[in-house]
Amino acid sequence: MREGIALFLKGAAMGGANVIPGVSGGTVAFITGIYERLIHAIKAVDGRALKLLFGGKFRDFARRVDFGFLFWLGAGVFVGILILARLLEVLFANHELYVWAFFFGLILASVFFVGRQVGRWSAGEVLSLAGGAAVAIGVALMNPRAENADFWYLFLCGVVAMASMIVPGLSGSFVLVLMGDYQLVMIESVSKLTVGDMSAMRILIPVGLGAVVGVVLLSRVLSWIFSRFHNLAVALLTGFVAGSLLSIWPWKEAIMTTFEADGVTKEKVVGYDWFFPIFSTETGLALAVMVTGVAAVWVMEKMGAVEPEPAASEPASEKREQ
Repeated sequence: MREGIALFLKGAAMGGANVIPGVSGGTVAFITGIYERLIHAIKAVDGRALKLLFGGKFRDFARRVDFGFLFWLGAGVFVGILILARLLEVLFANHELYVWAFFFGLILASVFFVGRQVGRWSAGEVLSLAGGAAVAIGVALMNPRAENADFWYLFLCGVVAMASMIVPGLSGSFVLVLMGDYQLVMIESVSKLTVGDMSAMRILIPVGLGAVVGVVLLSRVLSWIFSRFHNLAVALLTGFVAGSLLSIWPWKEAIMTTFEADGVTKEKVVGYDWFFPIFSTETGLALAVMVTGVAAVWVMEKMGAVEPEPAASEPASEKREQ
């Protein structure tokens, strides 16, 4: 039960992080020591596992897919998303600078803790680091599209967003911003669901279906990469995390555009103008909040160090099949 509660809390942190544009739940998984276990567990949900499930061999199914791990973590992610979706509406409306400052501190510290997991730094690892940072910065500088509620576009949003959610440093929520559907999916629809408005399912079902496809495909790719090129993979992910700092720099001015949809005038963020702050009481408080974010990562890293990953390699049953 103690391990389940710890996994639930880590899942809640992942879910909460995924709601913030520019913050990756994959980063939280990585620095808390559960990332590779998560990738291998998701990969194990395949045709053979489903055959065990529908054949009534529930114990074998649970053992193959590390069900207890996925259950507690998934429950935490679900609760984290539901709670943060409502809370962020208030926090961003009243304390936007401090929200960004906290997450900037969190991601800044993550660069150190994630990079420390590279066993050996050589030219290949350095190039992977630079490439990952370049990709993340390039994503941050892209311009968002207009909102689109078509079924297949929402499905594609789910595929891409979930794929990026499990890659440290690439935020699924920020990808939704770039694709134009962040407000529609993460704010309006999730908020409606929390108050029992089932009309939100028209948006959330296609996104959810796409998310399942995205996580299944990417988990297979990541599992293969980690098993063969571990140091290069970790270096690349460290670059993603470092490059994502641009997206969440606290001192920036939003560039807005106005457009009409269904007769309603809406505003959408299409980019940012970044700047350095002038020192003031507000700036000092923001820096203090940033330090709190650094401390939060240190605590999560210690939690991950206490519990080693029992499933950091592919399941034994799968190795026997190969």
